[in-house]
Amino acid sequence: MTVSQLAILTTNIRCMAKTSAPKPLGPYTPVVRAGDWVIVSGQLGIKDGVLVPGGVAGQTTQAVKNLKERLKEAGVSIHDIAKTLCFLTDMDTFATFNEAYVAGFDGARPARSTIGVAALPFGGAVEIEAWAYKPLAPAKKVAAKKTPAKKTVAKKVTAKKSAPRRAKK
Repeated sequence: MTVSQLAILTTNIRCMAKTSAPKPLGPYTPVVRAGDWVIVSGQLGIKDGVLVPGGVAGQTTQAVKNLKERLKEAGVSIHDIAKTLCFLTDMDTFATFNEAYVAGFDGARPARSTIGVAALPFGGAVEIEAWAYKPLAPAKKVAAKKTPAKKTVAKKVTAKKSAPRRAKK
């Protein structure tokens, strides 16, 4: 592990102490910056260490809140998300999940995959992972180079000398 990678990891761990998002449930980093990308590990519908009531709708709402907190730790918002990967333990609840997901995303519409799985940690019904794109430094505007107007150059056309024609007999 390089010094800069260690610094990023240490920064993320320090940020976790300042957030209301739940502590990680295992040996992983909940949010990592990798260059211009911010990757948020899967978020469950957990608050204060327990799953929230309300089934898929309640858990989705809480998972999105947790996701927003994780993004905030890295200085990004829900509108910076390029892709989410969502897991449901029951695909028959997709419509309910989708309604709560849309409500929580404040008009943002990242690319998304939703996958049915057999089980999730802590008996959760929903988990949402996200990839956000936020450049570390604002892009510098490059002034467009002015290209000089091309001058039309008239070519001098010269008649090609040809062999003298012979008269037909």
